[in-house]
Amino acid sequence: MMMNKYINPLDSTKLYTCFFIVVILFCPSWVFLAAMAENRSGTTTIPVVKVGVGVVVDTAGSVGKMGLSCINLSLSDFYASHAYYKTRLLLHVKDSNKDVVAAAAAALDLIKNGQVQAIIGPETSMQANFVINLGEKAHVPIISYSATSPSLTSLRSPYFFRLTQNDSAQVNAISAIVQAFNWRQAVPIYIDNEYGEGVIPFLTNALQQVNARVPYHSTIPPSATDDQISAELYKLMTMQTRVFIVHMTPGLGSRLFTIAKQIGMMSRGYAWIITDGMANVLNSLDHSIIDSMQGVLGVKTYIPKKKEYDEFRVRWRRKYLQDYPAEVDAQLNVFGLWAYDAITALTVAVEKVGSTNFGFQMKNVSSSSTDLENFGVSQNGEKLREALLSTRFRGFTGDFSIDDNGQLQDSKFEIINVNGNGERGIGFWTSKNGIIRAFGNSTNTSTYSTSKKNLGPIIWPGETSSVPKGWEIPTNGKKLRIGVPVKQGFREFVNIKYDLSTNTTEVTGYSIDVFKAVVDALPYAIQYEFIPFAKSNGERAGTYNDMIYQVFSGGFDAVVGDTTIIANRSQYVDFTLPYTESGVSMIVPVKDNRRKKAWVFLKPLTLDLWVTSACSFVFIGFVVWVLEHRINEDFRGPPAHQIGTSFWFSFSTLVFAHRERVVSNLARFVVIVWVFVVLILTQSYTASLTTMLTVEQLRPTVTDVNELLKKGMNVGYKEGSFVYGILKDHLGFQDSQLKSYRSADQLDELLTNGSNKGGIAVAFDEIPYTRLFLGTYCFKYTTAEPTFKTDGFGFVFPLGSPLVADMSRAILNVTEGDNMRNIEKAWFRKGSCSDPLSRPDNSASSLGLDSFWGLFLIACVASVSALFLFAIKFLYEHRHILLRNNPDTTIWRRIGILFRIFDHKDLSSHTFRKSAMQVKSDIARAHGLSAVETSPSTHYPSPTSRTESNFSFYGDQGMPSAESGDTNPYDEALQHIEASIVLAVPPATIITTTSEIAQTNNVGAD
Repeated sequence: MMMNKYINPLDSTKLYTCFFIVVILFCPSWVFLAAMAENRSGTTTIPVVKVGVGVVVDTAGSVGKMGLSCINLSLSDFYASHAYYKTRLLLHVKDSNKDVVAAAAAALDLIKNGQVQAIIGPETSMQANFVINLGEKAHVPIISYSATSPSLTSLRSPYFFRLTQNDSAQVNAISAIVQAFNWRQAVPIYIDNEYGEGVIPFLTNALQQVNARVPYHSTIPPSATDDQISAELYKLMTMQTRVFIVHMTPGLGSRLFTIAKQIGMMSRGYAWIITDGMANVLNSLDHSIIDSMQGVLGVKTYIPKKKEYDEFRVRWRRKYLQDYPAEVDAQLNVFGLWAYDAITALTVAVEKVGSTNFGFQMKNVSSSSTDLENFGVSQNGEKLREALLSTRFRGFTGDFSIDDNGQLQDSKFEIINVNGNGERGIGFWTSKNGIIRAFGNSTNTSTYSTSKKNLGPIIWPGETSSVPKGWEIPTNGKKLRIGVPVKQGFREFVNIKYDLSTNTTEVTGYSIDVFKAVVDALPYAIQYEFIPFAKSNGERAGTYNDMIYQVFSGGFDAVVGDTTIIANRSQYVDFTLPYTESGVSMIVPVKDNRRKKAWVFLKPLTLDLWVTSACSFVFIGFVVWVLEHRINEDFRGPPAHQIGTSFWFSFSTLVFAHRERVVSNLARFVVIVWVFVVLILTQSYTASLTTMLTVEQLRPTVTDVNELLKKGMNVGYKEGSFVYGILKDHLGFQDSQLKSYRSADQLDELLTNGSNKGGIAVAFDEIPYTRLFLGTYCFKYTTAEPTFKTDGFGFVFPLGSPLVADMSRAILNVTEGDNMRNIEKAWFRKGSCSDPLSRPDNSASSLGLDSFWGLFLIACVASVSALFLFAIKFLYEHRHILLRNNPDTTIWRRIGILFRIFDHKDLSSHTFRKSAMQVKSDIARAHGLSAVETSPSTHYPSPTSRTESNFSFYGDQGMPSAESGDTNPYDEALQHIEASIVLAVPPATIITTTSEIAQTNNVGAD
């Protein structure tokens, strides 16, 4: 008030005037700046087209609430960074109320009345099934971020986009875990609806590819009570399998594990695997549920841990608590991330289509048509579908990419272990590399691994680190019901004795003892009881095939006995490794051929060897005669005597009975070599002849099956054996030719009677029976070809039984030890033949020249070498005969002279010198001469000079006589000795020889 009195009105007028002037001056600048700001923001100058999009979710469920919050966050984040887009998605949310009909009604209302261009949802696979058909009819894309059942793919709708992981994508990761721990059986436990059933065919196939069997499918109704779940779990406890794969919704799965812990199925020895349906939301489950799932393995979608993900999770939680303040424990999972990426992909695709023609073209329908027919077709539906297929970006779960079938590309999986207050990652799985410990360089390789070494440490149920073996004998006290065959023959394998007084049954035999030894070799104990496969009267209840089929149908848990492993049986049951020899052989009678072979002694050697041996004997005799003729009295005499002596000497070396002395070193060398050759020949001949006389006396009467068929001969087989099928189906025998037998004695009787007397000509049986039969009748029967291949005797178990692998390993341990030999000695009698099936071949072959030509070559080389050395020495000593130059003597005459000289004794040989000295000594003693005068030191003319002088003497003067001059008794005796030693040939021969030599030496040339 006081201030107003000091203000001048004139001054006030001036002040208002100045204010208006300033406003007028600066107003255009403000208008321009505002316009520029609006232009930059684009909020007013660029037109925006709102595109309706429907959302069908369960607004009261955790997945629906999470999906809505993520969708709203995605829209706000996207348009904040893409404000220049000309389109804006306008959401129309409808509640499915967890009902299939309500979801279909909401989708129909959105298409007909809301004319939405796409629908996000519905939430479950059952709801999506009908909505997909509506979308295809209206050309409205149906985009689901939570419907995972593989059955939706079979609809083949081009307007269905599954922007979540298909359940079938995880089955290979689960099978890799099963293979890593070498489990051979697994039981899937799944919810009995479309969500649960859709993955089972894919899971079963994946397990079969890793040799794991699915013996049972356990289904739990969605509305099952706790009592129903307990009953099903107790049923599983009575089975051998201890590996379970759970595929359920989180709610039902939580109840299942709670009850499983209560009844003791979360203890040591059990293995549980959960699919991503529960593993992906594991962090949202209550702590009490987590506590009941300790030791469980799981497969969940891999989410890359990035800074953007951590920041988004914080923002999402803030947004979620604003929308739902009461749910303070809510956790973000992969379904929310898929919803976030799904709305992002739709926003991009809508912008690609453009901002026009987002209406519906109505159909011409009658007034009586239903609501399902009374709606139009989206004009941009086809373009929007193509835009979605081509959308690519980097999302929270990895690279976002849709294949031509509208399916999200397979992603990586993380393998988790429930431990403590939550989950713990132990490894990863990719379709390219299999199980890996961590992402890194290993992902660049092409090696697929299923090794458990690539997994981190695991805490199994029961808080143990020991890997469950995957199966156990049922804990309900039930014994294994083992069927055994009732036999009327060959009871050495299985023998059943009934004790009527105690109403008990005793089962013994070779097969039974082997089974007991194998069970004792197992690392654990099993309870069993033997049940004869018999009727009420004790007779056999059927064939072996019937008994084995009881295992397939559940009548027996196993079969122990002489059951053969064959292909058609393995289609229904599993066999262990064989514990006996394999094969089917032909048993035939034998005949003795000794009386029909009088000349069997000639058979050990072939004709060429006989001829070569005979020629060698003649040649060796000739060689020895040549080397010994001039110096050995034993090889001199008349020609017939000399020939006989030579043959006698050479052939007598066969028995080393030659008595003639051999004085020449060359002859001794030849004889030594020849005696060695003869020794080898005689020993080989003896061995071959012995074999023929002992082995070849037993010859099979039948050696060809075709002969049996051609002559219509009867053939035997063991009653109830599969051999009947071989004889009839494979070999072509008629039923009239086939006769069965039950025991070894009956078989012997049939073979003894023969086919002509109502018996059989041969029998076909398995090698274990054949060995047992021939052990008793080895000299009456033998085996012959053909032999049919089988796999021997084995123990029978149901298909996929985990006992098969352990029993097979135990069989190897038993058969390789001494225990098996002791069992065989206890049950199989040892007849005259220690091993009747290992006798030598009856067709012993003769010895030929090809086996001994080396020996004959050595003898020939030695003989020829000796002859060559002898000839060189002889020609050198008498070289003057060949070298003297006398034109009147031809070469043939000189050779003749050499032959005549060869025929004479060689007086230079030490043998004749000793003889001459001995004769002179005897004569001297006879004439009273002293020993000194006849000592060896007494000088005598050399034998050579005497031979030459005698040739000259007899040639010129004739025979000496006592009348030639005065002689003393000593001279007469000496001349007599010389005449008796030197003159061993008739005088005419000597005269001729002497004249020839004289002519050769030019005697009387004057």
